Amino acid sequence: MLIRLLRAHLGPYGRPISILVLLQLVATIAMLYLPTLNADIIDRGVVIGDTGYIMRIGGLMLGVSVVQIVCAGAAVFFGARTAMALGRDIRASVFDRVQSFSAREVGRFGAPSLITRATNDVQQVQMLMLMSFTLMVSAPIMCLGGIILAVNQDAGLSLLLVAITPVLAVIISLIVRRMRPLGRAMQERLDAVNRILREQITGLRVIRAFVQDDYERRRFAVADAELTDISLRFGRLMALMFPLVLTVVNFSSVAVLWFGAHRIDAGQMQIGALTAFLSYLMQILMSVMMATFMFMMIPRAEVCAERIQEVLETDSTVLPPQNPVRELRRHGDLELRGVGFHYPGAEAPVLRAISLRARPGQTTAIIGSTGSGKTTLLGLVPRLADATEGAVLVDGVDVRDLDPALLARTVGLVPQKPYLFSGTVATNLRYGNPDATDDELWRALEIAQAKDFVEAMPDGLDTAIAQGGTNVSGGQRQRLSIARVLVHGPEIYLFDDSFSALDYATDARLRRALAHETSAATVVIVAQRVATIRDADQIIVLDHGEVAGVGTHQQLMADNTTYREIVLSQLTEEEAA
Repeated sequence: MLIRLLRAHLGPYGRPISILVLLQLVATIAMLYLPTLNADIIDRGVVIGDTGYIMRIGGLMLGVSVVQIVCAGAAVFFGARTAMALGRDIRASVFDRVQSFSAREVGRFGAPSLITRATNDVQQVQMLMLMSFTLMVSAPIMCLGGIILAVNQDAGLSLLLVAITPVLAVIISLIVRRMRPLGRAMQERLDAVNRILREQITGLRVIRAFVQDDYERRRFAVADAELTDISLRFGRLMALMFPLVLTVVNFSSVAVLWFGAHRIDAGQMQIGALTAFLSYLMQILMSVMMATFMFMMIPRAEVCAERIQEVLETDSTVLPPQNPVRELRRHGDLELRGVGFHYPGAEAPVLRAISLRARPGQTTAIIGSTGSGKTTLLGLVPRLADATEGAVLVDGVDVRDLDPALLARTVGLVPQKPYLFSGTVATNLRYGNPDATDDELWRALEIAQAKDFVEAMPDGLDTAIAQGGTNVSGGQRQRLSIARVLVHGPEIYLFDDSFSALDYATDARLRRALAHETSAATVVIVAQRVATIRDADQIIVLDHGEVAGVGTHQQLMADNTTYREIVLSQLTEEEAA
């Protein structure tokens, strides 16, 4: 998965990577050349006492060192830029894919997991590539070049490399095999901590209302302890690898000095050659240590890449049309023909054979008991999910064939749980129409019965809104959400229980103002409160996902038992009449 992810995103960076490899090659060759020059200084300068030779070769070494430093610095520059750009591109890909998901895919992954995948997981892959560009590219060059030059210095002493290499390979492979499953477990535990923390922050009022602070502390402590345990086990393996590799390196150095001294004593090797061989051995083992450091990062990065790729390879169940309709002849006609909706794996469908029509200039209300499918039905119109049976038509065209931008302009939804973004009142209202003037915003606020409390705010339209709108009340959030859809100005208005937090007087004023503003539009209202929908042109009664009745308030009161039971649970017989 890691290779597939990198292959998909590294394509545009072929040129900087080529420059990076070239710079690393030059820097590594320069580094490998220095021990040979040092050996020449010892054997041909120091031993003989030729000061001029020492100065000439010393100057050459200084020049080679400058080249090595410049190339290494430039390689780090290109490597860092490429790695950061790669992380940016992967994050953008994950974000774009998540934005295309329907509610079904978001529910499958969960918001905490998607956040972790788009941030922490991408960062792990990004750090692996940064280390690869700055260390891993030079490691094989240094290792291979060091072996060749070490053999060139003394072939007999090079046999030590044959004994050292298998030992290092066994140590690294055993540790890496144990680290990979721990890396996956660590990311899953991190998801759990994020999920619990998100729930506790979002549900802080509920926790305090039921005095469950201690329980939530224990729940977080358990998740935190599990993450800590996995992290410690992963960290112990990381900590174990370096001492083992260093032990092999130190024993190798002792062995080189021991056997090298005997070869010098026998006249088979010169002192400078031994010094150079020892330097090459250190460079070979240094390259192995750099590779070891990379191998420690690879298991966790592989797991992260799998999790990222899982998101990128998940297709939304709401697919854009191949040949989208970009223009509608009529304006605001909404029809559902035999619509059914079934969640994957569910025993029974949520909706069955729903047929209804809402026309411009009319208000259509949908009422039913909790769990009857009202919100699901409304969500099919703007394609928050697609019907599994039948068709949803806007102006005679199936919404699955409409251009998404056209559908968004035509349909405006106020969701059951209104959400405000961090920013200001004005930025939230302009979400559906960035070009709206302040006068248009104030008009929408006036219709939504929100003008008074916005005027009372310290900065009016420029008053800061917290994420989720947590610094305003539930009723204020609903009214601001209604004002936002009015600024958007669609041809079909969908209100999903959007008046539930309003008092009766405000509800009545708001509906009167809306009736005038939306007189030429199609209005569909989902509500539990009978007073909100009793004056609708037609009322659809849902019961267990099926249409149990259609008519006006008076007609349904007369001949529909389900509707009558709902009404009389809220009003007296006289009030209902």
